[in-house]
Amino acid sequence: MTAGVIVLFILVVLLAALVAAFVYRLSVLRRGGTAAIMRSTPAAAGQGWRHGIIRYGEESLVFFKLSSLRPGPDSRVSRQGVELGDRRSPQDTEFDIMTDDIVIVSVSDGDHGYEFALDRGALTAFLSWVESRPSGRSMRGRPA
Repeated sequence: MTAGVIVLFILVVLLAALVAAFVYRLSVLRRGGTAAIMRSTPAAAGQGWRHGIIRYGEESLVFFKLSSLRPGPDSRVSRQGVELGDRRSPQDTEFDIMTDDIVIVSVSDGDHGYEFALDRGALTAFLSWVESRPSGRSMRGRPA
C-alpha cells in the first residue's frame, strides 16, 4: 500500500465516523422533546445561547444541543435541586434569535446556573415538571 492509499483510507474512515455520529445525534433529536434555547450562566449579554431540545425525566431534565455530535445530553439539571430564579423577556441582541413570545427563566441546580428561553406552552410544561417533583422528605424512604 502506498502512503496515498493509506491517507485516503484514513479519511474515508473518519468521514464514515462523522456521518455515523451525525445520524445517531439526529435519531436522538427526533425522539422528541420540547424546543428550547439555553445558556449557562454567568454569560455576557446576548452571548452563549444554544438551540436544542429538553426532555423531562423523573430525576433530571436533559438538554440536547442541535449543533452537537456528542452521543449523550449536553447538559443535565437535577430535578430535586432545581431552584427557579427571575423571569424576563428577551433584551437587545437576544431578539436576533428570539421573539416577543419567549420567556427567559433563570434556573439553578446547586452546581450550575442556566437560563432557558421557552415559549409560553413550554414554560408551563417546565414549571409543571418542577412543581410536581416529589418532596425531599418522601425521597428519603425510597431505596436507591
